[in-house]
Amino acid sequence: MKTLLLPFITVFLLAIVIDLQAQIINVPRHVENKVINRVNNKIDKGIDKTLDAAEDEITGKNKGTDPAKPTEPAAGKTDPKATDKAAAGTKGQDQQSLQAYSNYDFVPGDKVLLYEDFSQDAVGDFPALWTTDAAGEVNTLNVAPGNWLNLNSTEGTYWFMKDIDIPKNFILEMDIVPKKGSPRFAADVVLFGEGSHSEMDKNGDPGTCGLHIKIEKNIWETAGYKKGLTEKLTGSSTNKLVQDEKVNHVIIWVQNRRVRIYHQGGKVLDIPTNIYEGSKFTRLCFKLYRGASSGSYISNIKITTAAPDTRNKLLTEGKLVTYGIYFDVNKDVVKPESYGTLNDIAKILNEVPDVKVKIVGHTDSDGADAANLDLSKRRAASVKNELVKSFNVKGDRLVTDGMGESQPVAPNDTPSNKALNRRVEFIKM
Repeated sequence: MKTLLLPFITVFLLAIVIDLQAQIINVPRHVENKVINRVNNKIDKGIDKTLDAAEDEITGKNKGTDPAKPTEPAAGKTDPKATDKAAAGTKGQDQQSLQAYSNYDFVPGDKVLLYEDFSQDAVGDFPALWTTDAAGEVNTLNVAPGNWLNLNSTEGTYWFMKDIDIPKNFILEMDIVPKKGSPRFAADVVLFGEGSHSEMDKNGDPGTCGLHIKIEKNIWETAGYKKGLTEKLTGSSTNKLVQDEKVNHVIIWVQNRRVRIYHQGGKVLDIPTNIYEGSKFTRLCFKLYRGASSGSYISNIKITTAAPDTRNKLLTEGKLVTYGIYFDVNKDVVKPESYGTLNDIAKILNEVPDVKVKIVGHTDSDGADAANLDLSKRRAASVKNELVKSFNVKGDRLVTDGMGESQPVAPNDTPSNKALNRRVEFIKM
C-alpha cells in the first residue's frame, strides 16, 4: 500500500513545484524526505494530512518556524544569562496589572534590615543562620526559582538565630508555598522581643512580647501578646486565603500598634491595636502545630523600614532609593505589588510638574556583567513606562539609565547585602 502511494505523492509534489516555479527554484531535499517519513509513519491517519504538510513546506507557509532553529526572544524578554535575584514571583502565573493591585498602598522603606533567600545554603542542608527542634532542609521547587526552606514537619519551630533591630514601623514580606494535604495550617510567623538573647525559646509565646501571624488555609489570625498578661490582642479574616502548591506573596505592614496584611492584590485585614504598647521586636521564627500542619516552603523573607519621606528625599535631598519596585528573577516587567511605591512617587511628580527625574536601575553581582547592565537598563525603562502609562506622568520629564552591578552600596557577600544592591534610584535633575 505504501509503495503504491509514493509515486502519487511524488507526482503531486512535482505538480506543485511547477505551479509555483515563479516563487521557488526547486524543492528542498528535506521536504521530500519529510513527506516520505510522514507517509511511512502516519499512513493510518490519512493521506490528506500528509499532503497538506508537504504543500505548506513548499509554499513557505511555515517558513521561519523550523524547530531546529529557535526564534530570537522578543524585545523586552529576559536574557537567560542574567541571574540578578529580585523579589521572587510566581512562575507560570499570569502577570496582573498594576491597577488590579491599587489596594497595595504600602511603601517599603529605604533600608533593608533582613533578606533571606537561602541562596548561601546547599540544597539538602538545614540553613546555616537558622536552628530548629524539628525536621527541615533547603529545597528547590518546580513552581518558583531559588532555594526554599522546607518546614518538613507537622510540629516544630524554626528560629532565625541573629537579632534584628526592628523599628516600630516596618514591613515584613515573604513567599510561602503551602503543601497539599488535609491539615489546615501553613505556618505561624512570630515576631518577638527578648530580655536576653537565646537561640531557641520553645515557649508558645516566646520572649517578653510578640506578634503571631497565623497563616492557615481557611483563615488568617493575628495575636499580640505581652509577658505577664493573659489577654491577647487578636484579629482574623477569611479574605484572600493562601493556596496550596502555589507561591503566595504575603506582606505584613506594622505601624506602631497597627497591623495590616496584604495578599493576592489587596488587603486581608487591618487591626489598629494588634500589638501591645511598648513592644520591641528583635527576633523571627516560624511555628507548626501538631495535628494542624502539613508544612510549607518559605523563601524571600524581607524586612524593611516603612514609609520613607519620599517628598523630602526626592525634592530636597535630590535622590530617592527604593526597594519597593518589584521584578521577577531576571525579568524587567514591573510587578503589581509595586503599585504603592509608584503611586507615591507619581503623586509628587504630578504635583511639581517642573521637576525632571532620572530613573536608574541597579543589580547585584550575580551573573555576567553585561547581562546585568542590560537588565538594569530595561528595568529602569519599564519603571518609566509604568509611571507614564498607569500614573499619567509626562514621559519627557523622565530619563532612564542602568548601572548594572557597577555601583554597589554593600558587598555582594550575603543575601541581605545583595538585596541592598538590587534597587531603583530616582535622581532629581
